[in-house]
Amino acid sequence: MIRAREVRLVSETGEQLGVFSAREALRIAQEHGLDLVEVAPNARPPVCRIMDYGKYKYEQSKREREARKKQKVVTIKEVKMRPNIEDHDFDVRCRRAEEFLRDGDKIKATIMFRGREVVHSELGLAVLERLLEKVKDVCVVERSPKLEGKNMVMILAPKPSATEGSKAGQKVSQ
Repeated sequence: MIRAREVRLVSETGEQLGVFSAREALRIAQEHGLDLVEVAPNARPPVCRIMDYGKYKYEQSKREREARKKQKVVTIKEVKMRPNIEDHDFDVRCRRAEEFLRDGDKIKATIMFRGREVVHSELGLAVLERLLEKVKDVCVVERSPKLEGKNMVMILAPKPSATEGSKAGQKVSQ
């Protein structure tokens, strides 16, 4: 598939072998039992390398898999409450929010208003501030409370030190 008449040939160890015709370069690669791969098509003359292409593709996919393993996918978990929430229900929501934050997830704390409750949005704001007070040691406010239609929404993100500390604690306990 190499269209150039002449190519600069590089061996599998990386040393330059010189300029050869494309057929001669292909013959040399076949003698070594390897493939001829064009690595720099825009160079004059194009640069081709003798390599095991299947092994190269396998190692490249292996590196990509490793890179994907190290990525952390941040998910947003939602905690829904009402402006007149009872104390026990509020404590349960706080514990769940704190668990999510320690796991490295973001929290979308939502206060749902029904009917004319939205007129007293300060009650919802007080509930969100109470939630923030309970989990302030493991989070930072990414978006402050904002009224969106009949819902008041606040987004909390985990502190970088909070997620690292919990993972270290898990390693010790296992």
